[in-house]
Formats: sequence, C-alpha cells, structure tokens
Amino acid sequence: MTVLILTCEEDVTADMVVVHLSASGVPVVRLDPADLTGGVALSGEYVHGAFRGHLSAAGRLVSIGGLRSVWVRRPGPAAGRAAEPSAWLTEESSQALYGMLRGSQARWMNHPDAARRARHKPWQLRLAQRCGLPVPATLITTFPQAAREFAARYPDLVVKPVSGAHPQDPPRAVPTSRVAPETDFSAVAFGPTLLQRRVAKRADIRLTVVGEQLLAARKATPADADPDEVDVRFASAATPWLPADVPHRVAEAVLRYIREAELAYGAFDFAEDSDGTWWFLECNQSGQFGFVEVETAQPIARSIAEWLAGPGPDRRDHINGTNTTVL
Repeated sequence: MTVLILTCEEDVTADMVVVHLSASGVPVVRLDPADLTGGVALSGEYVHGAFRGHLSAAGRLVSIGGLRSVWVRRPGPAAGRAAEPSAWLTEESSQALYGMLRGSQARWMNHPDAARRARHKPWQLRLAQRCGLPVPATLITTFPQAAREFAARYPDLVVKPVSGAHPQDPPRAVPTSRVAPETDFSAVAFGPTLLQRRVAKRADIRLTVVGEQLLAARKATPADADPDEVDVRFASAATPWLPADVPHRVAEAVLRYIREAELAYGAFDFAEDSDGTWWFLECNQSGQFGFVEVETAQPIARSIAEWLAGPGPDRRDHINGTNTTVL
C-alpha cells in the first residue's frame, strides 16, 4: 500500500521523510494539490454502490483505495498553478481531491478537519488549559480599554499575531515582541490583538509529537541575552538546540492534548521559566522539525516515516454481522 504526501515541491523537510520511506521499500507518491489540473489529475467513479478513485502525478497512477496513509504536510492551494487559476477552480478542485481522500480508509497526518480546527490559537489555549498545561495570562481583544486594563494587571506583556500569518505576505513570520510601557492601545480597535504575560524564560522548548512519541529539544537563553528578544525564531544561533527530557506531567498533558485534538503530529512550543515550569505557547499542527533534527540528531523524520508506514486500514467490511474481505 502507498503513502501519499501532499506538499509543495520545495519542501526539503518532506524529503527527509521520503528518504526513510524509500529505504524501507514503502511506495510513496508525492504531489502538490496546486498542480491540479496540470501535472496532477484525479478521477473517481461511484457505480453500483462501489467507489473507485485514482490520482495521477509525475507519471504515476495510485488507487485511492490503496492508500496506507496521507501526510498533509505543506500543500499549496488546489489548482493554484493551473493555466487559468481562479477561486472557483480552487474550490472545485479542493472539493474533488479532499472529498475523495476523505472517503478512503487511509490514516491521516493530520486529518484536514482536525488540522483546520487546531490552527485556531484561542482554541489551542483553551484546550491546553483543559489538558493541564500552564498557559500564560492571555487577552485577545479589539477593545482598547480591555487592553489597557490587562496591561495594568500584567505590566510585562508581549504582543503576537492571533494567526501567526502576515496579512500581506503569508510566508513571512511576524515576531513576538515586548509591549513598551505606556503603550497607547487605541490601534487595538482596528484588528484583533493578542496580548500575553511575558514568561521570563531560561530556555525555549520545542516538543515534537509523532503519534504518541515525544521528542523534546531545549535551547537555553544566554545570561547576557537581550530581554527584548523574546521570539526564539529570531534569537541568536550561538546557543544550540539540545535533546531534553519531558517532565512526566507535561507528557501526560501533551498526549491528552494530541488525543483530544485528534492529531497525529504536533510541534509544541513552551517557555521554561526559572522554576523549571514549561509554559504552553502554541501547538503548530504542521510545524517544521528539520532544524531540530539537524541540531539534535533526534530521529523525527524516521519516526514520521514509521508512523506513515504503519499498519494500513482495516480492509474488512462488516456486512450482516460477518467479515467480508475487500480485495
């Protein structure tokens, strides 16, 4: 059975996983939905109570019923590179592709419905609290007065995007920044703003979860670090990421989060304070892991490949109380 990887062509992180799958002899088809209806084609037939579907990419034909797993890594918008792209064609192509794939018995990393829900940061914060993870005091608001009152209660704040995406340039990351004293919060009225109590951290933690496997990395904050540099993505590269143990209570809470979010993969970011408490910041359901593996030698790509190559779907249909094998 085949592993299907949905991602863009330049995704070198996916290449790391493909290497392991290929070495294990697991068939892999990799395609970008953006290449519909050019280099990628699809067909599905619903006749006499049965479904037969196929995908074609790079000269290879794969049966949707023969998929072992689907890894939704970093796919482009469906038909985004068509000869005459349009919002209508993207919606039609997305409905066709993901609708057919939803009808397969393949395992998902991650299922599109779960992934879409998991992107919402307010939802993440609430789920993290419910699962027992410490969450810094947070406000998301368009009320300037609410922002002023929150700042009065928590004078040391950071501000970050609610979505994490830059409105004019989606690939660009907007850094988390400290809020200056006496800030005028009038602009809050023009767009949702996320304010959060700053954690005086002694380290950043990236915890990658694959299935129920936890792989944690720790990046210590230098003693002479600029206190205004709070976003690890823009921090000095002088301090390396190193493998770290996961506290038992954190591990239990994170696995509960993964189960309740219905995710097979998640990249958790924590801030570790001087007491050793791991404060939950976010969980990126498609977060990068290549930089962590390169620095720590943790087998993240291999773990993902093993999960994708795991037991395929149960091919037995239960009809009238009997098991009928579907060939």
